[in-house]
Amino acid sequence: MVWVTVQRQRNGQAERPVSSMMGMDSMKALLALEDGRTFQCRSFTGPGESRGEVVFNTSMTGYQEVLTDPSYSGQLVTMTYPLVGNYGVNPEDVESARIQVAAFIIKEYQAFHSNYRATESLADYLQAQGVMGVEDLDTRALTRHIRKTGAMRAFLSTSVLEPDAAVAQARVIPGMAGQDLASQVTTTGPFRWIDNQAIPLDPPGGKATALNQDIWQARGRRHSVVAMDFGIKYNILRCLEQAGCEVVVVPAATSADTIRAMAPNGIFLSNGPGDPEPVRFAIDTIRDLLGYRPMFGICLGHQLMGLALGGKTYKLKFGHRGANQPVKHLPSGRIEITSQNHGFAVDPASLSDREVDITHINLNDNTLEGFRSRRYPAYAVQYHPEASPGPHDARYLFAEFDRLMNDNPS
Repeated sequence: MVWVTVQRQRNGQAERPVSSMMGMDSMKALLALEDGRTFQCRSFTGPGESRGEVVFNTSMTGYQEVLTDPSYSGQLVTMTYPLVGNYGVNPEDVESARIQVAAFIIKEYQAFHSNYRATESLADYLQAQGVMGVEDLDTRALTRHIRKTGAMRAFLSTSVLEPDAAVAQARVIPGMAGQDLASQVTTTGPFRWIDNQAIPLDPPGGKATALNQDIWQARGRRHSVVAMDFGIKYNILRCLEQAGCEVVVVPAATSADTIRAMAPNGIFLSNGPGDPEPVRFAIDTIRDLLGYRPMFGICLGHQLMGLALGGKTYKLKFGHRGANQPVKHLPSGRIEITSQNHGFAVDPASLSDREVDITHINLNDNTLEGFRSRRYPAYAVQYHPEASPGPHDARYLFAEFDRLMNDNPS
């Protein structure tokens, strides 16, 4: 298929593509980084301001999943693929109840979407939730700059267009390191995940449900799994359900005693945003529960389990974000193409060889991508097996959780 972009001429100069301008109003905007670099752009969602850490994602598709992934909380996300918006958005592909990114940065916005599943345009979707979207920004230059200097604080505005003033705004934004963002995105109350729906256990205005072993509806027929929500993605819950689990999701600060009272067959530690080290309450809970039931962690859950086992974490220069990260499964030698979204990593040198076996490494930079406890029925991976870029390279991890619960009955 050949993509044709029509351009108009005015005073001998080519204007912006018609496909990018028709049907919407755009206005000047400026992206300013804390190191003084600025990028001119245009907002396709109207006036606004945004601030946070600017990062980039190398996926060619899946922008709606990116927008709604809680792991992007507090971040201005840049898509390296140049044309975004062409297939619109729909209510089926969301990974959480709302848009999570602080702002969305692209090279060229496609105002006229074409897909039979689409229910609205990307611009309308962003506008409805008050999230800025900008285009006409040199995303290649921005990505190269981040790769060279690292992810950093950024300020985006349609009203503050003077570079020095915008840079000054960027420099007063709190850094990502040291922030407990999991507490900001976790569920406010427990819920069941049934047939692709989140069903609150505590109805609005109703009496709070006692979290104990009586809450399970399929006890004996399906494995009972407590999922600790640090920013969980819906597709993880779909995969757990497909693996034969009855899942109840609980807030991040749920205590170890409460989880024991629920008497699950297994415990799942979800993905999430921010720095893992400040999430001390979760680290303490995980340490307390190690060995109680089989445990499986993904992304932030991987980092928190590593910390609970005595390891340390550190901030990556620009993180891993995209659907094309090669990971080697060391026991088999297989290469998995994985989807990732994280800015912190567990230091493998900080984990005792007597405590864990390293199971996965990233082939781009040799960072730790997975480990298994030698003492407890517990394992974790840094990447997202539910996202399926391989497409099914990593689905075995959910089957492994099922096997661990069979081998370690409660």
